[in-house]
Amino acid sequence: MNPNRSDTPAAGAPPAARHSDARTITLVGLAHGSSHFCHLLLPPLFPIFIRDFGVTYAELGLAVTLFFAISGIGQALSGFIVDRIGARPILFGALGCFIAAALTAAMAHGYAGLLLASALAGLGNAPFHPVDFTILNKRVSSPRLGHAFSVHGISGNLGWAAAPVFLLGLTELTGSWRWAQLGAAGVVGAVLLLLWWQREAIDDRLGAWSHEKAANKPGAAPVKEEHPLAFLKLSSVWLCFSFFFFSTCALSAIQSFASPALQQMTGLPVATTSLVVTGFMLCSAAGMVAGGFLVARAQRLEKTIAVCLVIAAALLLLVSSGVVGGMAALVLVSAAGVGVGVAGPSRDMLIKRASPPGATGRVYGTVYSGLDLGFALAAPAFGWLMDHGHDAGIFQGSALALLAGVVSAAAVGLRVTPRRTATGAAA
Repeated sequence: MNPNRSDTPAAGAPPAARHSDARTITLVGLAHGSSHFCHLLLPPLFPIFIRDFGVTYAELGLAVTLFFAISGIGQALSGFIVDRIGARPILFGALGCFIAAALTAAMAHGYAGLLLASALAGLGNAPFHPVDFTILNKRVSSPRLGHAFSVHGISGNLGWAAAPVFLLGLTELTGSWRWAQLGAAGVVGAVLLLLWWQREAIDDRLGAWSHEKAANKPGAAPVKEEHPLAFLKLSSVWLCFSFFFFSTCALSAIQSFASPALQQMTGLPVATTSLVVTGFMLCSAAGMVAGGFLVARAQRLEKTIAVCLVIAAALLLLVSSGVVGGMAALVLVSAAGVGVGVAGPSRDMLIKRASPPGATGRVYGTVYSGLDLGFALAAPAFGWLMDHGHDAGIFQGSALALLAGVVSAAAVGLRVTPRRTATGAAA
């Protein structure tokens, strides 16, 4: 038995248990979608900020760097806090930070205001993955955990997909990007109220790791306590970190610069190319639906990740070559999201297999800080490419980063793939 898995009722559990799983998965997914929505509080409005505040893409890339630098450092630290005091109160505080970030952006009158909004949003984003995965691993039964990871990933992508449409649509409707930021604050506020109302379903104190439950049984041997930093000695943890770093460098380029790059390469209007982020995220969400079923059947998760990311990289390289143009280029970039999405649940399960008992918050916090580091370093680098007219480099760099992620995932798989018993079952 995987010692981190929830010991809640299995697939044959009564309807009440299945309903409890579904409610927890839905609420955590909604919270995760809100965090991803707030990743893009600023990037969809970059062309407007350049017009209104006279800043450059590289300067705006630094605002993204600030967001993810704060998020990355905070994420690694928040994993320890989550393991110590619980996930739910930190989740509520994080959503409050997002509301403050959107309100600050709405009142910004220059670059400094944008930096402050980005910093607040980064602080809110910091604890999300340790919080989410702690609640899911403690509250959701093992047979539905793969689907929980799938929904978690899908909701994040839907949040990314919704942000450009919401912010640009409300800006066009009201004539002011400030109203769009106020609308974003209202959306997150509504999510916070809903989670408070349903707070029992996301209370991780009511769940437990299976090894904790076993220790409470009469006559059970005590669980050996390890040093809180012992997990840092595991090479698999740092390989997972590197995988997140490389894959996120690719995602950062697509999110922040694919739209203006396609506009320069194809001549399509910005209103059309801005749909590429939404298309990529929706395709990725569709891929995650399939990935949620696939992860329950695949033992060599790194193979699933490799095939999917190689296909995605090939599509991005095809676009960068200039062989395809117009709407076809936009469609191909969007389609690359399918491969990234199918790999998502396998990625999260691979990290779970690398997590020592009771250290899930710390491991996910450390590993997912690689995501933040990737965003932080990639944004100004790809912004520099845009400022110097290297539009195709956005897609070439994304493809190379995905291929580097394949190497990292393969190395993780060699260390954490479950052993096979004589009957062929996973040990």
